[in-house]
Amino acid sequence: MADGVLIRMRMSLADAHYGGNLVDGARMLQLFGDVATELLIRLDGDEGLFRAYDSVEFLAPVHAGDYVEVSGEITRVGSTSRTMRFEARKVVVPRPDLSDSAADLLVEPVVVCRATGTCVVPKDKQRRVRG
Repeated sequence: MADGVLIRMRMSLADAHYGGNLVDGARMLQLFGDVATELLIRLDGDEGLFRAYDSVEFLAPVHAGDYVEVSGEITRVGSTSRTMRFEARKVVVPRPDLSDSAADLLVEPVVVCRATGTCVVPKDKQRRVRG
């Protein structure tokens, strides 16, 4: 379908919502929404609207200071609907046990969240011609 999109960002203390600087799972869904928006702009020239998540799996905790890489791709294109798949992976973790600024790049990223969902771009908003 459309090329995938990848964003990477560090979770801050402002993202932490629970004890132990645990980041709210809704933050991953917000990032998936950002990826979906870019995918729709690339495909249709319009931001579209997120209609629904079909499945969401929270698989590992995310904490303030973690770097998270979020990817997504369009798996099916209908007349107005676009089905998407998303994955968030933790790629860097802080190491406060060593120093205030120490961090480790994870050799194997940790999948923290997966989801599938559907977005909609009304026909009159689609600006890209597909053949």
